[in-house]
Amino acid sequence: MNHRVNKEMNRIVKQLIRDQSKDGAWRYPFETGIATDCSMIILLRTLEIEDEAFIKELVERIAGEQQEDGSWKLFHDQKNGNLTSTVEAYYALLYSGYRDRKDKDIQAARRFILANGGAGEVHQFLKIMLALTGQCEWPHFPINIEVMLIPDTFPINLFDLSVYGRANIIPFLILANTNFRKRTAQSPDLSDLFQNREVRLFTEEQDEELRSLTKWVKQGINGLKSHGNLRELALYRAEKYMLDRIESDGTYLNYFSTTTLMIFALLARGYHSTHPVITRAVQGLKAMTTRMDDKLHCQYTTATVWNTTLISYVLQESGFAYSSSPVQKANQYILSRQQLKYGDWAIHESTVLPGGWGFADLNTFHPDIDDTTAALRAIRTLATEQVDYRQAWDRGVNWLISMQNKDGGWAAFEKNVDKKVLNLFPVEGGQDLLIDPSTVDLTGRTLEFFGNFTNLDFHQPMIKAGVRWLLQQQQTDGSWLGRWGVYIYGTWAAVTGMIAVGISPKHPAIQKALTWLRKIQNPDGGWGESCNSDIQNQYVPLGDSTRTHTAWALDTLISAATTVTSEMENGVAFLVDRKEKDWTSTYPKGRGMAGSFYINYHCYEYVFPLLALAHYQKLTDGQLLTGE
Repeated sequence: MNHRVNKEMNRIVKQLIRDQSKDGAWRYPFETGIATDCSMIILLRTLEIEDEAFIKELVERIAGEQQEDGSWKLFHDQKNGNLTSTVEAYYALLYSGYRDRKDKDIQAARRFILANGGAGEVHQFLKIMLALTGQCEWPHFPINIEVMLIPDTFPINLFDLSVYGRANIIPFLILANTNFRKRTAQSPDLSDLFQNREVRLFTEEQDEELRSLTKWVKQGINGLKSHGNLRELALYRAEKYMLDRIESDGTYLNYFSTTTLMIFALLARGYHSTHPVITRAVQGLKAMTTRMDDKLHCQYTTATVWNTTLISYVLQESGFAYSSSPVQKANQYILSRQQLKYGDWAIHESTVLPGGWGFADLNTFHPDIDDTTAALRAIRTLATEQVDYRQAWDRGVNWLISMQNKDGGWAAFEKNVDKKVLNLFPVEGGQDLLIDPSTVDLTGRTLEFFGNFTNLDFHQPMIKAGVRWLLQQQQTDGSWLGRWGVYIYGTWAAVTGMIAVGISPKHPAIQKALTWLRKIQNPDGGWGESCNSDIQNQYVPLGDSTRTHTAWALDTLISAATTVTSEMENGVAFLVDRKEKDWTSTYPKGRGMAGSFYINYHCYEYVFPLLALAHYQKLTDGQLLTGE
């Protein structure tokens, strides 16, 4: 077995080295379905930018994803098509001008839409896009733009929202409060898709709940003392918030949705469509495109820092010396992406110097905990030998320690941004958008970092608090729910994290988790989890095994073992014999927003199998690789 393992590890490593960019980074695609491709067509047509070759390529990718029943899906095993995705595709294809209402495929899409409730039943974010591009009237929205003026000392304010939620909601506030609409001569007429003419963002019951909540928020607005025009001042502040967070590529925080909303919000503020800020923003979005099997895809963001930190670490875990050329180049890139300026996170933690890492290549404003621990794992050895890496290490570790939440866990981006009252706002996917609470996967991976790379253990108060919080989150079946990858991912993070800080593998919680993993192993030796787990709030098997889910489960078993078991042998055999089906390699393993946004990280097919196999070799005293 060890020989076969070594052969598969070598195969993966050779592929990784071939794919490394000249600057040391790995630029594997961050794939999120067709939503961004559709939005890009709608944006370009609304701005009347004629980029026909680019639009045609997007049309081909979107059309190629259509199902036999006329719909578009979010993931392979979604039983029925997704209404929101289908309306997005239908709109974009018609607006492109390269598809006609009479086309058989377009007619099939229309039939699916009407049979499933019509365009009035789509996700809230698409309702907003339909309204601002003139396809329907603006739905009632009860929150005034003046909330921009509420001081951060008020019990509920904008900085109580997650950085991601805040970034999207601020341009939306401009649009909703100005009822901005822009149609063009090419705009298709989608009125026949609205079976109920009134489009609502909320149900009547949700409207009532929202009025009760906003009444309290309005007290903060009414308490403002100003003799000026509060509305105009609030609009100006919202505009300034966006402009102050434009990255070097012209995008607003390196996200597709925030940048698109910013562009429309600036139009609402009177900017011309050819204004340099808008032009640069569009160029920045186009620069984030990638190719997959020669098809063009507009990425929601780039995952370059995440890819590179993970790969540098796993190469070293598999035997490559930190002085080897691939690792050295990668770590130089990683060092260059440490964030040394204050972002919104400092509102909640102002006593520590910046030092975290972000997710995207050009992200300089919002570091996150997961990328920071990944970067620190990658540079760990260099930090003992070189001053610049030591300084980066110290700042990164100090920032990471300071970001622990008061409940003992770690969140994705900021500290203590977890006021549950905000979940009362009836926003679809709001639990993933509005607040940034402690999560199992972030907490587990942070504990794993501290345990394996700083020698801290559960006797230290900070670590003890993290373990205590994790134990409280375990599901009744023994699994843990991960924010960014559902149950197998969450369980992997929790178990490996606790074992790293010295919790015994014999602990009842860990034994319960291991029993659960063994129970859900597939007959082929692998593991596979459906995105339906996220929608149904319970583990749902995929029915087939994937390399990534298998690697997470296998690594979990290995972390708690002193000898090899049959379950491990079968999992390893699945990886080394490459038994997976073709479609499982592109199946989303990442979770963005519940029920609407799933991620295929292209690097995962290499990173996590290599990591699990390297740990298997260490367990069996097998041969690791040797870097150049």
